[in-house]
Amino acid sequence: MMTKQISVNTLWNSAISKNRVFHSDEFTHLPEAARQYLKHAIAPGTTIASAVRLQMHGEIKLKNWIPFKAEQVICWKRGLIWSATAWMNGLPIWGSDRLIDGVGAMQWKLLRIFPVMIGSGADITRSNVGRLQSESVCLPSVFCGDDVSWTITDSSHLHSSFVVQGERAELDFSIDQTGRLKTFKLSRWGNPEGAEFHDVDFGAIVDEENTFSGYTIPTRLRVGWYFGTERFESEGEFFRATIDDAIYR
Repeated sequence: MMTKQISVNTLWNSAISKNRVFHSDEFTHLPEAARQYLKHAIAPGTTIASAVRLQMHGEIKLKNWIPFKAEQVICWKRGLIWSATAWMNGLPIWGSDRLIDGVGAMQWKLLRIFPVMIGSGADITRSNVGRLQSESVCLPSVFCGDDVSWTITDSSHLHSSFVVQGERAELDFSIDQTGRLKTFKLSRWGNPEGAEFHDVDFGAIVDEENTFSGYTIPTRLRVGWYFGTERFESEGEFFRATIDDAIYR
């Protein structure tokens, strides 16, 4: 079953605004490191958002590193669409990765005509659910939910557990003493070797952050498979992005 071919605008407009605002004193029951992260990521009085719209650029590794520009909407209750244009040897490759209402797909075409990479089915859906789980860091309001549980290893390492699109996420954070996010990691369904899908450590290094409408999020990231091992640097890293703008709803 293919995803509903809705547009980025349609997904964005389906987001429902909430009346609740962030007050850190509502989270005094959480472990100290979790409180530090939330207080750093969300300014007091910020509306609890259900969606974010991102503009970004960077480079993606398809054998070689090639540049891209992209727009992405994450609507927490429905899913995500990442719509991008990349350039290989001067020619544009256009397409999207998406997860809409529990169904994932990807479609990439050279010159918008010739298929380069097309995928759907249970493995693509499960992998895209993992992507949505990891990219929750761009929508920190999701960590204000009552369904999120936290455990702490030490003052700089914390673990969040939550369910989205029917799959449980087990997301590990490392933070500094101010609550700034340094890395995040989870086990994601994928096939980076090009063979059978399986669970693989997936994560990102956060090199920079910025604040948009009360939310402080990663704005320069290095992302890939085999996170936490030497293979990340040598073969796992495949995505380097700079987020230029973020709008919340």
